[in-house]
Amino acid sequence: MKLISITRLRLVSIRYLPCFIWIAWRSAQQAQRAAGNLQTKLVWEANLTFWTLTAWESETAMRSFMTTGDHRRAMPKLLNWCDEAAVVHWHQETDGLPSLLEAHRRMVSEGRISRVNHPSADHLTRHIAAPKIHS
Repeated sequence: MKLISITRLRLVSIRYLPCFIWIAWRSAQQAQRAAGNLQTKLVWEANLTFWTLTAWESETAMRSFMTTGDHRRAMPKLLNWCDEAAVVHWHQETDGLPSLLEAHRRMVSEGRISRVNHPSADHLTRHIAAPKIHS
């Protein structure tokens, strides 16, 4: 069974967008090269909201990626750059990444809210808005 890892991040302000895009792209490149990565997808939706969808051979492989390189350097910045952040993981047998609608459904039912320094009202009430695009 493979591990699916989904993150949803919303930027506080457009002023963080250039740096965020650069770091997100570098982190996605790192994920694609990481041992144990099966698939990586980055989705930019409305309202400065971003989703990452990744599939891994194991939780060990995902955690090794998460705690090294560009991804590790990006994580502390997100505390200030984001006003919403959430993550969800699950195991599945089928190939391919889930749709964005399935990722949202899982995020709402099983996900956990991550700490941010400037939380939005939705973040404080643990409300995760439905995606404005579908993939």
